[in-house]
Amino acid sequence: MNVFADFNERIRKVVEGLELKTVTGAPLDLGRVSVEPPRDASHGDLATNAAMVLAKAVGQNPRALAETIAAALEADPDVAETAVAGPGFVNLRLKDAYWQAYLVRLVHLGPDFGRSRMGRGAKVNVEYVSANPTGPMHVGHCRGAVVGDTLANLLAFTGHDVTKEYLINDAGAQIDVLARSVLLRYREALGEDIGEIPAGLYPGDYLVPLGKQLAADYGDGLLKMPDEVAMAILKDRSIDAMMAMIREDLALLNVHHEVFFSERSLHADNAKAIRAAVAELTLAGHIYKGKLPPPKGEKPDDWEDREQTLFRSTAVGDDIDRPLVKSDGQFTYFAADVAYLKDKVRRGFEHTVFVLGADHGGYVKRMEALARAVGGNSLKLTVLLCQLVKLYRNGEPVRMSKRSGDFVTLREVVEEVGRDPIRFMMLYRKNDAPLDFDFAKVTEQSKDNPVFYVQYASARCHSVFRQAREQLGDVAADRAALTADAALLTEESEIALIRKLAEYPRLIESAAQSLEPHRLAFYLYDLASAFHAQWNRGTENPDLRFVKVTDRQLTHARLGLVQAVLDVITSGLGLIGAEAPSEMR
Repeated sequence: MNVFADFNERIRKVVEGLELKTVTGAPLDLGRVSVEPPRDASHGDLATNAAMVLAKAVGQNPRALAETIAAALEADPDVAETAVAGPGFVNLRLKDAYWQAYLVRLVHLGPDFGRSRMGRGAKVNVEYVSANPTGPMHVGHCRGAVVGDTLANLLAFTGHDVTKEYLINDAGAQIDVLARSVLLRYREALGEDIGEIPAGLYPGDYLVPLGKQLAADYGDGLLKMPDEVAMAILKDRSIDAMMAMIREDLALLNVHHEVFFSERSLHADNAKAIRAAVAELTLAGHIYKGKLPPPKGEKPDDWEDREQTLFRSTAVGDDIDRPLVKSDGQFTYFAADVAYLKDKVRRGFEHTVFVLGADHGGYVKRMEALARAVGGNSLKLTVLLCQLVKLYRNGEPVRMSKRSGDFVTLREVVEEVGRDPIRFMMLYRKNDAPLDFDFAKVTEQSKDNPVFYVQYASARCHSVFRQAREQLGDVAADRAALTADAALLTEESEIALIRKLAEYPRLIESAAQSLEPHRLAFYLYDLASAFHAQWNRGTENPDLRFVKVTDRQLTHARLGLVQAVLDVITSGLGLIGAEAPSEMR
């Protein structure tokens, strides 16, 4: 059902039939031949670069070769006309009958239209959000959550075996800070006046219920325990409570991970997993004892000119070798990364994707280098960085600070504007571009609000079917009946709408291949715009209305077109994680 892949294969066969000879005698390389939509729709339905990428190899002028290819393509029964443009593009216009038949197949596929086997079952791990378990999710976490979740949905839809994963950062110093913060709230619940929360601790009121629960469970017992024992309990209870809160927050956004991986598990049993991973890298020749040069610029006060255990990451693409052991003998955070990536390799993943905040830019090269060392050519690693979301209310910036407790939670945003506007709008810019999110604009019912415009197209599709039932009584009861008279769809605007629908499979595959889920949101807006335009044509010209009471067969054919639009919008919104409503209120 991918028109572009279909004609790419047809064009290759045409070129092979021309029996072109390369000037060197080498086999003709057709790997760079592509078929895409023309930049200007008036030029045709498809465009190929075949002549331009093959001309040098066969020693011909690109335009002359294009003329030869174009003439051969005219024999294709689905091609209405060909034309050569520019330096040697071949533009194709397909017959209406091709598009009418395409619509029939589309409607019969229904929800499976656009689904692909491109991934061939490759195991992919997509890790996203992974916020420190120190409090509720805030809107700053939202973008990575949506990008990661939608990307995972796209990869699964294109035939990959996908695991959605959340790394619980429960082994760092922030957990000690969290436990100390909860201890204060526990003492407060016991009646102690704790005064102002000391600097460096988490002051948020979200810790108050946990303090009260601990007081109910232990009385003043925690204060009588040795500090080490009490802190162990506080850490465990705090992490459990924060992760329960985080899961609830993510569920509000329709984000559900399949694996929650605890970083603490890597440090268990005297850091057995980390030691094993470092030992494997040592045996492979990636670890050595040495000194690092001081950082460029001003030398930090805590820099030590000493011999360290280092990962030879510069040998696999990094800018600097990375320390694995601190001066106190403890493993560095990066050492845990080594073990974590090793664990993913052991679980059989061929591609691991990390969706991180923009402040993790320095993380990219070291992880790519680590992947080369750990997985060789068998592991692909990609890091996607999400730029900050700037939050506005009626044009005025809303500020947030997690440590001060003065922040806007994800829950607050969902409750105010709804899940669907958040999920759609977080994709309405590429992940590495800054994004402005205004509470007022994302709830505005106008063409300027993309999510409303797309969902309104879904509601309009449903309203067309309701109108048809009201005016005609019985209408086509199944998909086969809806498309029985597809040949009656001859208006150029109707064919153009089918062409736009036909872009969906290619869009899905390209978005999955490039790891760019924002493409889906852009496409859905364009499709909705095309559908609304066709609706408006019917308003101006009764002969173009979807429901024509004087012509039941034509109405059925047009209802088939509406069903196709509804199927694609429902499918696309589903991948984004939003609803395709049957009506808008």
